[in-house]
Amino acid sequence: MTSLSRPRPGSCLRAATGLAGVLLLSACASTPPAPTAQLQAAQQAITSAERADASRHAAGELSAARAKLASAKTAVQAEQMVAAERLAGESRVEAELAAARTTFVKARIVNDEMQSSTGTLIDEMQRKSGDAK
Repeated sequence: MTSLSRPRPGSCLRAATGLAGVLLLSACASTPPAPTAQLQAAQQAITSAERADASRHAAGELSAARAKLASAKTAVQAEQMVAAERLAGESRVEAELAAARTTFVKARIVNDEMQSSTGTLIDEMQRKSGDAK
């Protein structure tokens, strides 16, 4: 065998080390940016749910939204941007659910009050018509 076809001792190790270095550098360079827009959207959804009084009517969902937003911010600090983006999205959805549930509960309360008022009016009308006979 000639010296051209035979690898030198340690050359494979150097090549593997070089390749590992290139992969490490490319991994660092490919870290996605912080999901700022998603974090802001989650915060806005939480604020909107709070204004709608979700802490009273959908406390569980609002609490989950806040916890997921806090976890998303922690993930950003740990440079886990994919997880941060996912958590921010989940936070926004939880906050939107809290707002929707609050709207539903408020509408149900109004509906119950209207039905009660209608029942009272019907009773009053029947009583009045009974008096006329």
